[in-house]
Amino acid sequence: MGICYIFGAGEGLPKSFRRKKDDIVIAADAGIKNLEKLRIKPDIAVGDFDSLGFVPDCDEIIKHPVMKNDTDMILAVKTGFENGYTKFMLYGGAGGRPDHTFANIQTLTYIVRHGGQGFLDLCGFTATVITDGELSFKKGANGTVSVFALSEAVRNVDLKGLLYPLENATIESGFPLGVSNEFTGEKALIKIGRGTALVIWQGGTELLTV
Repeated sequence: MGICYIFGAGEGLPKSFRRKKDDIVIAADAGIKNLEKLRIKPDIAVGDFDSLGFVPDCDEIIKHPVMKNDTDMILAVKTGFENGYTKFMLYGGAGGRPDHTFANIQTLTYIVRHGGQGFLDLCGFTATVITDGELSFKKGANGTVSVFALSEAVRNVDLKGLLYPLENATIESGFPLGVSNEFTGEKALIKIGRGTALVIWQGGTELLTV
């Protein structure tokens, strides 16, 4: 199974985009406008389309009522899961209103807690959420990388190959111990033994090892 690409209406868009045969592209409501700028036709458009102002012309439209509990991005993620996808890349989900950006970070938590893996483009940075797992980076990575506790605390934290390493440490949600670390050019590993952590790094997913 390929990657589910979801485009929202905000900032954080790819400089270039090339999909593979097994990938799927979903427009989250007014995210269709960002796709039009990139000359990409989505496979599915999802949302209440209130911010867009009209129902777009698309092969598959999934329209939801305006009065709902789910954000349009969450609805798009659920659609991706329903189509069998577990790896998600979220574009157009940053900038503008900070509450919308934070909602999309929570969406990353939703993805990982439902057995998937999600990444959010943060305009030159990338965010993902780890629960009881690890993230490894290729040799040659540079820039900053930060680790934050989303659960009350993340325990048994190992940071290797970074300027400020940690071993079997605890990072708490009330203190930003993991902010502004740096890659050293060596292979790097972030391992979370127990808990849910947000990781934000400078660069894109191309820095990750498979």
